[in-house]
Amino acid sequence: MTKLIWTACGLVALALGAIGVVLPGLPTTPFIILAAFCFTKGSPRLAAMLDGHHIFGPILEEWRLRGAIAPRFKAIAVAMMALTFAVSLALGLPIVILIIQAICMSGAAAYVLTRPN
Repeated sequence: MTKLIWTACGLVALALGAIGVVLPGLPTTPFIILAAFCFTKGSPRLAAMLDGHHIFGPILEEWRLRGAIAPRFKAIAVAMMALTFAVSLALGLPIVILIIQAICMSGAAAYVLTRPN
């Protein structure tokens, strides 16, 4: 049962990461890293497939070896966060939502930017 839960969590994280590829503001890399972690506990076969993926495999390898995020992915992540905040601002979302969004995105951006290249 535990392996099933880990695998399900990995599939949800992978789906969110895939959505993040096309949806600004939803980060891809953290969800892919989370999916890889879950798959190592729940489904070695899915973990191997993710490790062998032509796009996600190199990202995971860099993360495992050095805790690193490539500068290109850092720039994309921060740009998407800024774009999402700008759209929220342009849509006139309530100030409380904007403050929460700014705090969360600032923390996420700080984390991404402080990882090694």
